[in-house]
This record gives sequence, C-alpha cells and structure tokens, in this order.
Amino acid sequence: MPTHPAFVLHEQPPAVRLQNGDASREISPLWLRERTQSPDQLEPMTQQRLFDSHAIDTALTLEEVSRVDEHHATLAFSDGHRETYDLRVLAAELDDAATFPTAEPWDARLEADRVRFDWRRVLAEPGYFRASLDAYLRYGHLVLYGVPTDPERILEVGSHFGYVKETNFGRYFEVYSRPSGNDLAYRSVALGPHTDNPYRNPVPGIQLLHCLVNETRGGLSTLVDSLKVLERLRHESPEGYALLKTTPVRFRFVDAGTELVTHRTMIQTDDDGHPTGVHYSPRLDALPLLSDAETRLFHGARQRLGELFADPTYERRFALNAGELMLFDNSRVLHGRTSYDSSEGRRHLQGCYLDTDGPRERFASLVKHHDSIEEVA
Repeated sequence: MPTHPAFVLHEQPPAVRLQNGDASREISPLWLRERTQSPDQLEPMTQQRLFDSHAIDTALTLEEVSRVDEHHATLAFSDGHRETYDLRVLAAELDDAATFPTAEPWDARLEADRVRFDWRRVLAEPGYFRASLDAYLRYGHLVLYGVPTDPERILEVGSHFGYVKETNFGRYFEVYSRPSGNDLAYRSVALGPHTDNPYRNPVPGIQLLHCLVNETRGGLSTLVDSLKVLERLRHESPEGYALLKTTPVRFRFVDAGTELVTHRTMIQTDDDGHPTGVHYSPRLDALPLLSDAETRLFHGARQRLGELFADPTYERRFALNAGELMLFDNSRVLHGRTSYDSSEGRRHLQGCYLDTDGPRERFASLVKHHDSIEEVA
C-alpha cells in the first residue's frame, strides 16, 4: 500500500520533520515561515502574501513547536512571528498537482465514449462540463457533438474551454481545399500525424477543429497519443530517445508574408524530465548539426518515432461529421487526415487555438465551486 507523508513534531530541539515511509527529512524553518496562514500575512481571498517573503532572514530558526490537536500545531520563529498552522494545508502544499487528473496514455483501443461529449450538456450542466474537462486532462482530447454549424461557433466553444489565441492565421481559420492555400492543410492531400505550429514561440497549446460540412468519403481524422508512443521509443532506443529529448532542432514556416523560425527539442518534458508531448512536423523541421554518428542515431530515432506515430496500433481514426468538434492538446496528441476527393462534395472545417492552461483553470474553478457548495451543505 502507498504511504502518505506525515508531519512529525519535535518540541526539543524545535523541529518539524516530514515522514514518508522509512524516509524522514527536516523541513526548513524558511519553508514553514513562507507558508504562513495568518490572515494578517496572507490575504484570504487571493492567497497572496501581504509581506515580502524574499526579505525573510536567511538565518531564521524555529524557537517553539507545540501540537494543538491532530491537525494543528503552533510554531514560533526567531523573527517574532508566532501562529497556529493547519497541517492539512501544509500537506496540500506538498502536492499541489493533486487537484488535477493524471494523464493516462492511450492507444487505438481507447473507447470512443470516454472522450465523446454532448456540447449542449457541456453548456448547461456544470457537473457534465467537469466530466468533459476530466476526460480532456486524462486523455488529451475530446470530441464534442451537437455543436451548431453556423460560422464562428468555434469561438464560443473555445471560450468555454479557455482563451482563444490569435495567430497569423487569425482568431480562427478555414480548412477546405483551395489550391492557393499557404499550408498543405488547405489541400485535399493526406496529412500524416503532426503537431501544429512547432515554429511558433510559444506553440499553441490546444487546437480545435469544428466540422461544418463533410460530404466526402475520405478525409478521416486521425489522433495519436505521443505519451504512449514515447514509452515504446524509450524502451527500444534509449540513446536515440535521449538525443530527441535534449537536442534542439530548427522548425521553420514561410509564406508570402510571414517567416517564423524557432529551435526546440522534438520531445517535450516537464521540469522533472518526464515527457509531456512532442514537437513533430516532418514538413517543417531540419536535422541539427551533429557528428555523423550522432546524426545517424538522431535520424534513426526520428524515423522510428514517425513509424510508430503511423502505426494503426496507436492511431484513432474516425470521420468527423458536421456538428462535431475535436479539441486536443497540440503537443501531446498528434493529429492528421486521410486524403479525400473534393469532387465528391464539400468538406469544410474551422479551426482555432487556445492557450494550454484554460481547461485546467476551468476544472479547478469547478472543483472549488463544488467544494464550496459541499461546505455550505
């Protein structure tokens, strides 16, 4: 059974220790002092400090530790500050990500119902909206149905889930076959799995694609979870995986009026080095200048990554019909499209981008609102 950290209080000499299984460590008085819960030091509504914590004396010490009850302890510090701490609040500080669902890597076997939601209920029912956000944070994508197909409806959906990000393509963009389009997405050719705009800084965090009309048999949408694929690549080629994680490559976009260039690694990680997604677009990247041996290793890993992204084992493939909208994490979930014949009929989608933090903010707000109702009840 997993163990949970617990605070161990020592009166003499005054100390607070963190016990996690057999491991134990003393908590610095500076850490404790900065996390004051006193209303004259921490504004209750915003939880912002009313004092400059950077000015706390580096030599600060604990002068007194005494337990009040199971969940509370009084601490006194050498700067004269004394207060009773709620140990549950301190415990929450140790894992502030616990509010959010954990990402769950998936492959082609993912059940469609887990990520399909009725847009009308998302709008009308806070609990249902929260369930859709939970699914998005777990699986990195959603498919909404029942979305009206009038122009610019995508902006309403985007604003419900977060904050629309304007780019050189505008607040939203039209996706249909046109020979003069400045991107291959505006042709009827197949598009392999890729992430959008890896040449931009910052990269758009979330993409929405809303189907207004689909009269063709082709043009199937594809989605692939990079987290699942990266698990396999790391197992097959740890050295190549490490190169893709640490070596920046150039991504470049050019059209008649724009040139955007940036350098970033193909595998994206968090501060602890765990993968969170990829920057991947074979149409837009360039091999970095490495030794011949490293170049071959890098290219081999890049090549294998592309093979895995195209493997039906990992790919969800489905028709996005009129009134359906897919919303996906642009770094975690790669998207693509099969080719289609524009002579069969019209295929018209609208797309837009959101900043990454929108769904997490909405989810946290719904959790807080629910908890407030529970407290009142």
